[in-house]
Amino acid sequence: MADRERPLLVIGNRNYSSWSLRAWLFLKHHGISFEERRLALDTPAFDAAIGDYSPTRRVPVLIHGDRTIWESLAICEYTAESLAGSAGWPADVEARAMARSAACEMHAGFHALRSELPMNCRAVGRRVDLSESARADIERFEAICRAADPFRGTVGPWLFGGFSIADAMFAPLASRFLTYGIRLRGPAGTWMDAMLSHKAMLDWFEGAREESEVIETEEVGHT
Repeated sequence: MADRERPLLVIGNRNYSSWSLRAWLFLKHHGISFEERRLALDTPAFDAAIGDYSPTRRVPVLIHGDRTIWESLAICEYTAESLAGSAGWPADVEARAMARSAACEMHAGFHALRSELPMNCRAVGRRVDLSESARADIERFEAICRAADPFRGTVGPWLFGGFSIADAMFAPLASRFLTYGIRLRGPAGTWMDAMLSHKAMLDWFEGAREESEVIETEEVGHT
C-alpha cells in the first residue's frame, strides 16, 4: 500500500458481495478516505490475489498500517473507534443494546432470506417463490424495525435515529427487497426508502451496473 496511513479496503463484486457493501457503506457514510481494491469473486484472479490481503481468503478486509481487519462487523467497529471518531452505536444504553443485538442477529441469522434472495444490485423485477422460512425472516426484520422505531424520534430516518453499525449490517436487505419486489410495512418501509436513497448506496449501485462479471448461481428468480 502506497500510503500506510490511508486504509485499504478490499472488496468483491459490488453486484453480489453483500458483506463488502456493509463495510464499504460504513466507511463512505463517515467520509473516511480509503483506497479500494476490487477482486472479482469466483475467478482465478481472486484466488491468486486474496491471500495477499485476507487470512480467511474472504472479502471484505481492511488494512490500515500494520493492522488487518477481516470481517464486516469488525471493520465497522474498527472504523467507528479508530477512524470516524464515533461510537458507531446509539448513545442510549437500551437502544445500543438493541442495535448490537440486531446487528449480530443479521450477522448470524436470516439464512433463508439470504439464500433465496441473493443480493443482485443490477437486477430489478425478479420474482421468486419464497419459502415459509424466508417469509418469516422478512417478518422478523419488520419486527426489528418496529421495536427500534421508538428510539428513532426526530433524529433521522435510520433504525435508531442516527446512522449506526446496525444500518450498515442490514443495508443489503434493502437491495434484496428492491431486486425481488418485496414490499415492507411500517417503519421497515421508511428505513428501506432512506437506505435506497443514501448517496453512498446509489454510488454502489452505479458501480454494480458497470461490472461485467456474472455469477450464474447468484442469478435467481424470473421476471
